[in-house]
Amino acid sequence: MSLIVLGINHQTAPVGLRERVAFGSDAMPRALAALRALPAVREVALLSTCNRTELYALADDQGDALADWLAAHPDAGDLHAYLYRHQDADAVRHLFRVATGLDSLVLGEPQILGQVKEAWANARTAGTMGSHLDRLFQHAFTTAKRARTDTRIGANPVSVASAAVRLAQESFARLSDSTVLLIGAGETIELAARHLVEGRAKRLLVANRTLAHAQELATRHGGVALPLSEIDKHLAEADIVLSATASRDPIVSRAQVAHALSQRRHRPMLLLDLAVPRDIDPTVATLDDVFLYTVDDLERSIEDNRRSRREAAREAEAIVDLQTARYVEALQASTRHAPLKRLRAHGERSRLDALDKARAQLAAGKDPHEVLDLLAHTLVNRLLHAPTAALREAALTGDAELARAADKLFPPAQAGEDTVEGGDPDA
Repeated sequence: MSLIVLGINHQTAPVGLRERVAFGSDAMPRALAALRALPAVREVALLSTCNRTELYALADDQGDALADWLAAHPDAGDLHAYLYRHQDADAVRHLFRVATGLDSLVLGEPQILGQVKEAWANARTAGTMGSHLDRLFQHAFTTAKRARTDTRIGANPVSVASAAVRLAQESFARLSDSTVLLIGAGETIELAARHLVEGRAKRLLVANRTLAHAQELATRHGGVALPLSEIDKHLAEADIVLSATASRDPIVSRAQVAHALSQRRHRPMLLLDLAVPRDIDPTVATLDDVFLYTVDDLERSIEDNRRSRREAAREAEAIVDLQTARYVEALQASTRHAPLKRLRAHGERSRLDALDKARAQLAAGKDPHEVLDLLAHTLVNRLLHAPTAALREAALTGDAELARAADKLFPPAQAGEDTVEGGDPDA
């Protein structure tokens, strides 16, 4: 049985592939149930964000069943070519790096820890997380907290949302002259709204499928709320569109943008698609006067962030390495102690069973001396039956290693010690 991590992320797969195997909150219970039903899988958790889809599992194989399940999704293509796989200690280290933000597109970004906690909570709710994965994730949370407390990996946090707003400020138009249409009402849009207000954006429009959520966000940031169905009416007003929803299908089509451009007399539009799967039809990029960016395009704009955090990242990596070693050591110690725990449990079961029978015999009026003699005889037989059978088999097969182990466990009697001659624990 092995601990397996298997998945794709922004480093190994383009957004066009990542969006095909992304799982929204509504699909999570069904996906977890299907994963747990795989014959080789004992425990499993699923982490799905705009930058990664990863499976964490305790499995009897090397993760092949998990890989085949992920690759079987529609339009996944040759997903196997993009998958990475980590096992045991490497899998532990990978999760700790992910939770700490060391494996993120934006180095040290804080949102990933919340997303890892959500994956943990989803697996617990679905009943697919057992004690092994639960202990692993708990240790990951502790490691991430320590890294953020003891280093500056989280200093001046930069999110994908803030990187998108900075890209808008640097490459397009002054925010003070721009109307911005935000599509969605989740955490990414909330963060983007904050940065846009700080950047003194001229006007915010917030569109969402659930109007009440759009109204809440718009009220907090001085914007105007719209139902998603009215995007067509207001798209032409937007100089900048920033979208991040959980929709499986595009929200903004090429035809909608083309119509908006004609209404704008072809004044340029900047579209920032931070969703996976993508919210904006990729063919929009073929239109004149449109600048379309996805999460993958933000790579260049966050390079400065990476440079400023590299020293902190080295310190955080050291913490991750230390915590990985401690976790693996504790896990190995637990494994080494497992036979002892089984032995003690066997002894306790034998004691209770023999005691129950002795009490029943006493209650039936049997002679106490006979009951005590039978109790001792029964207990010795039950405790020594398995090791006696194993030692007999070792003698027949020439298993010298087991014989040496028995000598350590049961050293020969020294002179003057009591011995029992001719006893047969199987009698």
